Amino acid sequence: MSYFMGLDLGTSAVKCILVDGTGAVIGSHSVEYPLQQPHPGWAEQHPEDWWNATIQGISALLSKTNIAGSEVAGIGFSGQMHGSVFLDEAQQVIRPALLWCDQRTAEQCAYIESTVGKAELGRLTGNRALTGFTAPKVIWLRQHEPENYARVRHLLLPKDYIRLRLTGAFGMDMADASGTLLLDVSHRSWSQTVAERLEIPLEWLPPLFESGDVAGHLLPEAAALTGLAAGTPIVAGGGDQACGAVGVGVVRQGIASVALGTSGVVFVHDDTYQVDEAFRLHSFCHGVPGKWHRMGVMLAAGGSFQWWRNHFAHEELERAQQEGKDVYEILTSEASTAPLGSEGLLFLPYLSGERTPHPDPKARGAFIGLNLRHGKAHLTRAVLEGITFGLRDSLQLIRESGVEVTELRVNGGGARSPFWRQMIADIFGIPVVTVNSTDGPAYGAAIMAASGVLGDDITSLCEKWIQVTDRVEPNSDNQSKYEAYYQIYRGLYGTLQHTFHQLSNLAGHS
Repeated sequence: MSYFMGLDLGTSAVKCILVDGTGAVIGSHSVEYPLQQPHPGWAEQHPEDWWNATIQGISALLSKTNIAGSEVAGIGFSGQMHGSVFLDEAQQVIRPALLWCDQRTAEQCAYIESTVGKAELGRLTGNRALTGFTAPKVIWLRQHEPENYARVRHLLLPKDYIRLRLTGAFGMDMADASGTLLLDVSHRSWSQTVAERLEIPLEWLPPLFESGDVAGHLLPEAAALTGLAAGTPIVAGGGDQACGAVGVGVVRQGIASVALGTSGVVFVHDDTYQVDEAFRLHSFCHGVPGKWHRMGVMLAAGGSFQWWRNHFAHEELERAQQEGKDVYEILTSEASTAPLGSEGLLFLPYLSGERTPHPDPKARGAFIGLNLRHGKAHLTRAVLEGITFGLRDSLQLIRESGVEVTELRVNGGGARSPFWRQMIADIFGIPVVTVNSTDGPAYGAAIMAASGVLGDDITSLCEKWIQVTDRVEPNSDNQSKYEAYYQIYRGLYGTLQHTFHQLSNLAGHS
């Protein structure tokens, strides 16, 4: 039997999975790597750490599953988006990569919008200039590290650098390229207009592929390191959000997904190119060839819950270790003992700044409405409700654009909680489903690999391999109660924005 490998190069680890010809996952393995934050608001990683982890992960997965490398028919890549890998003429890394969550480029974003024109930039790229994107990082390098900028000959995204090391071939998929601010998203080609106005050489940018296109074949030296067979085809793959959506079957109009990872993403399929007039949503190419998607991004979704766990759940962490349980399961169980609305307590989840619908790196988190009755269960529930309200903001924008969402597919760590899934259904007011594939972007990458090798289109593979396993309907009573809280939540950012900026400036943060 032939197998397909999906690799997801995330922010904290690379996840490697193997699926068989029926789409069943037969094994997975993850290898972590560090994140550097040399200054407040900065986030960098060393591409060599990605490479070493990927080699280790592939080798360990083959060993764990007892599958011969020659039985792997194709490999697909998913990866963290927007990160800039700068290479010199000899294809050597010039400096650590600036990541999607790096916030240092606010001035460069303003420069891009004034130079290209906000309306023209939005029309061509489907987006505003935001600090996470790739082009502002290029401008930052030119302004702050001119000696490094002078050496640049190639610009790649994280997963595309690893594929270059594996195959010797440059390439980038349409979905991931959409997050560079250098792609003409409607025409699925590099934008000569944007590149020229920003004085970024087009020759730095790699050839473009659809996600299921074979973009290279495994080099003999990479085969020797991994245990795979030389010549194994590797498809272009996609950015993690496009791959995650494919991995849960968001490949038709009317289906949306919520990814509950470190960040939170509300993602909806588009058959045609659509742009939010105020550019509050991102409009990108989809991992489905010839299709697009829109998405809203919350920078600290699961990240807010993780922050709460790390700093305020020491007792729960000890109990989890003693009882062999997941600490998040304990926390959500405790949260369920507090009443809906946490007795008038709201949480703003802007711990890393925010992107949708408030593109503001100086936004900050807050608890609003605390009183002496509030205990830990109230605060934990408020954190979960605040994250979900923030995600609802993105759904509101999608609805206002005229898209009818009839089903929401949830994935990521938070999707494992029945309590949180019901909360999402109640706050969003639409059915929430889970599916049999729980490996998210890595599974989407494996589907793309199978598509490239077998010649089956991605949509039909999704419909063959992915089945709904659980469906949660909104509770109408809860829905009406949450609606009142949500309307208050929606007004809080505007009320507190000036205060957030004052505090951020006083603390000397970007």
